[in-house]
Amino acid sequence: MTDPTLATVERALDRAADLETEDAVAVLQAARDDVRTLADDSEVDEDRRQELATRLDQRLREVTERDAYDSGLGAAMNPTEDDAP
Repeated sequence: MTDPTLATVERALDRAADLETEDAVAVLQAARDDVRTLADDSEVDEDRRQELATRLDQRLREVTERDAYDSGLGAAMNPTEDDAP
């Protein structure tokens, strides 16, 4: 296996957008591990690495929470709907 790069992390972020929840979480967690590994590499742009780490964390939250948004909670979140609590 090759060493991780910021480019491979970015590709993982893009690829996860098209995957089902379980697969997307696995890809994003692996990419997050790669970002952590890159923290020890002095040749890596730290600002870009941090930005990718933030994007990965956000995407992981989005993916793990997207099922909640598809489960009928939308009415509770949008009080203009007739069936809102």
